[in-house]
Amino acid sequence: MASPDPFEAFGDVAEIAEDLDSPDASVRRLAVIALAETSSEEAVAHLAGAIGDPAPEVRLQAARALGEFDGPDVAAALARGLLDGNREVAEAAAGSLAELRAVEAAAALLPLATHPQAFVRAAAFRALKALRAPPALAPAIAALGDADAEVRGQAVGVIGYLKPNEALPALIGAVADPNPRVRLAAVNALCFARTAEAARGAAAALHDADWEVRAAAAEALGRIGAPSAAAPLVAALGDAFWQVRQKSAQSLGKLRAREAVVALVALLDHDLPSLRKEAAAALGEIGDPRASAALAARAQDGDPDVRKTAAWALGRIDSAGG
Repeated sequence: MASPDPFEAFGDVAEIAEDLDSPDASVRRLAVIALAETSSEEAVAHLAGAIGDPAPEVRLQAARALGEFDGPDVAAALARGLLDGNREVAEAAAGSLAELRAVEAAAALLPLATHPQAFVRAAAFRALKALRAPPALAPAIAALGDADAEVRGQAVGVIGYLKPNEALPALIGAVADPNPRVRLAAVNALCFARTAEAARGAAAALHDADWEVRAAAAEALGRIGAPSAAAPLVAALGDAFWQVRQKSAQSLGKLRAREAVVALVALLDHDLPSLRKEAAAALGEIGDPRASAALAARAQDGDPDVRKTAAWALGRIDSAGG
């Protein structure tokens, strides 16, 4: 058997790339597909050139194919694709940009953070988020004042991934954004900060008009871990949406908030088994013997998950007392 030629792949790339000069757009499109399948870095320059092909179907294929590669040259080519007049091509370029992981690619994206088109700005921040590039922080904070909600939401994502303490005031401000998706992203991003300031920001979101934001705030307070969150979480156990009550109960358990025992015991009588179960679990985490009688009653609950969780919680309390 002949030994493999180490230069064979590069020869293949050059040979395939010749079809990019074909007058037939379908041939050029197939050449783009074949180049991507080589997985050779030598293909990147040819695929980057195909981003400027006169046929939209070729440009579309090139934008998709570049998502299989990484690095600054790929980012620069896809950045050009973002500006394509064909929306499908531009969206494909945005999708491929979001797959980049080489931090060096950020240099090609940062100038797009202030592009006149909101779509381009949002796509740039979406890609920068995954790169975790520190130079993206200042543009992201500035973009929290952008007129476009999608841009603001993606900028919040950049800040959340970088987790800088200096951005905390800006994130707390975004909790009051007029768009609920942005508020949701801001609340989720607050989780990185284990501070009373972050807890106050998340607690304010427990009063949000959108139940998903309130539920995220309840969860975030458990992750932040500030004892001051107990009182607002106890109040949130009375929220109109069960999802908010559930997250509040879970977080109160994480906080081991003894001041929540009375409210959690009351939640053991809720019609929804899922809420009874979470109340029992939280009481087990807290470990306060005041809940023992109510948990013993729930150990006979009609729902097997509630019974199991109540028995576990009783065991925790008994172990702590012993």
